[in-house]
Amino acid sequence: MDWQTPEDSFPSAFVTDQNARELVGKPPATGGWREGDPPGRRRFANLGAFEFERGGSLPNLRVAYETFGTLREDRSNAILVSHALTGDSHIAGPAEPGHPTAGWWGDVVGPGLALDTDEWFVVVPNMLGGCQGTSGPVSYAPDGREWGARFPFTTIRDQVAAQLALADHLGIERWALVVGGSMGGMQAIEWGVTHPERVERLAVLASPAITTADQIAHNALQIEAIRADPAFNGGDYYEAADGEGPHRGLALARRFALLDYRAPRELNERFDRSWQSTRSPLGEGGRFAVESYLDFQGNKFPRRFDANSYITVARAMSSHDVGRDRGGVEAALSRVTMPTLVLAIDSDRLFPVADQERIAAGVPGNIDGDRPYLVVSEFGHDAFLIESDVVGAQLRRLLAVVPARAE
Repeated sequence: MDWQTPEDSFPSAFVTDQNARELVGKPPATGGWREGDPPGRRRFANLGAFEFERGGSLPNLRVAYETFGTLREDRSNAILVSHALTGDSHIAGPAEPGHPTAGWWGDVVGPGLALDTDEWFVVVPNMLGGCQGTSGPVSYAPDGREWGARFPFTTIRDQVAAQLALADHLGIERWALVVGGSMGGMQAIEWGVTHPERVERLAVLASPAITTADQIAHNALQIEAIRADPAFNGGDYYEAADGEGPHRGLALARRFALLDYRAPRELNERFDRSWQSTRSPLGEGGRFAVESYLDFQGNKFPRRFDANSYITVARAMSSHDVGRDRGGVEAALSRVTMPTLVLAIDSDRLFPVADQERIAAGVPGNIDGDRPYLVVSEFGHDAFLIESDVVGAQLRRLLAVVPARAE
């Protein structure tokens, strides 16, 4: 549920004149990838008919993905990375046509880095329901129009089923590692519970085993912010002119979310009560610096994301419960016997440490016994992106563990 763009791998900062110039021009009706846009480094897999867990189907599931490194002949060195709520497949590499920003985990994935692409073959799919090339509300339905709000209700389990189909397409019978942070961590733990025979190692970063009522409430507010925008038009806005789509509602949802991703200490220390300009915010028309920061980040977001997709993936996040129809959370977690890294962040107010403590205590394969590895950071939930040296060291530690091979 984090930012997942390279600029979000750095601490919060004041909005500059250069930042403001990034928002020149009206935002498009959707910031999602659309047919005819440059594909960039994406590859596309057409995987055939797909049935959703809660009903509905696709005549053809398409998954957009990127790969980094070389797959061995025996296909034993493949790593799956699941991105967070608003991420995509572009985990590393420069900004270029088709990819408006540089890779979001470029300090972790690459030659000589923690996920060393000289050794490992890293696969990063855009999640089902997303808006960067995989089937979702932006893609076309059989009637030739965008699915929009008609896209079937999508769960975390559906997203993992789509990743499983991609693995089969690529001929990867067993992942050397499945790793995900935030919403990607929900998919990772679901892999460990549902398909343990296909996962050698597992890494769950800043993510829970079940979405709580508090977290569902936060998602609901963000969804309502989008739906309340008159330009949302019930999800039918793809033909709207620039500046006439639901960008205000989407920007407001993003402002709400940002407060979950960062820690109070960081915001207080970075901005304090400083002003963005010489005019006072106390009745003179000026703004506090933190207000300008939220506005800038919120208004930038509709240029790279889609409102219907945001609703789809936020609802998928709220669906998350590894114990549903499995005898409860602890019964489900007991299936996760492969070497597992459970990483928590002490300042995370989106998915607090208690969420990771529950996973760590319930997973037999946890490499730290019954406790998560605790990252001490001022950056809140987004620390798993920002603290790349610490996170990278823990991924290296996990990859050094020799797992039992399936018969």
